[in-house]
Amino acid sequence: MDVLWQLQGEPAHATRERYRADRERLVRQPMIALLNDIADTDPRYEDFSVWHYRTGSWWWQHQGAVIRLGRKIEIGLRFSLDGLRIQGAWWYPDPGQVDMFRRAVASEGRGRELSAVVEDVRKKGYDISGDVMKRPPRGYPADHPRANLLRHRSLIAARPLGCEEWLHTPEAVDRVLSAAADLDALLMWLVRHVKRAA
Repeated sequence: MDVLWQLQGEPAHATRERYRADRERLVRQPMIALLNDIADTDPRYEDFSVWHYRTGSWWWQHQGAVIRLGRKIEIGLRFSLDGLRIQGAWWYPDPGQVDMFRRAVASEGRGRELSAVVEDVRKKGYDISGDVMKRPPRGYPADHPRANLLRHRSLIAARPLGCEEWLHTPEAVDRVLSAAADLDALLMWLVRHVKRAA
């Protein structure tokens, strides 16, 4: 946290360089260790990336990581002065994935399942967002029972996990795994029904 405090605002190039080694050791490397510990608990979590910093100051002030579960479907983690944040996301879809998503949402069984899963995730304190159209897409009635879901071109469930003392202890692994369990039904629905377009 002390390193990120020094990188607030628009830090000069000289300031970034002064804190580069500390940021790597105290911010990025702990995120890598966290993701390795999470991967050790479940093979599904082994495909992960921890971002380097780029030229923009935002990248120096936020440490991001993703765990890829399927094509364009992932768990994202972000650490900043606000603490640790988690999200389950299907976003930046490949051509054809949005149509697959809509067909599954419109289907009675699969669509009802997703609707119940999204409501359950929302009740657990996650914000539901994404790239959402103003109206349902062409070919679907405006009064469709899942019109709100049909409007999505991406789907994200996110919430902050906090920045309490546990964040600096091995308990962080358990907190992230608990949040990943909250998101599991949503992400596995997406993995099953929003496969990569052929």
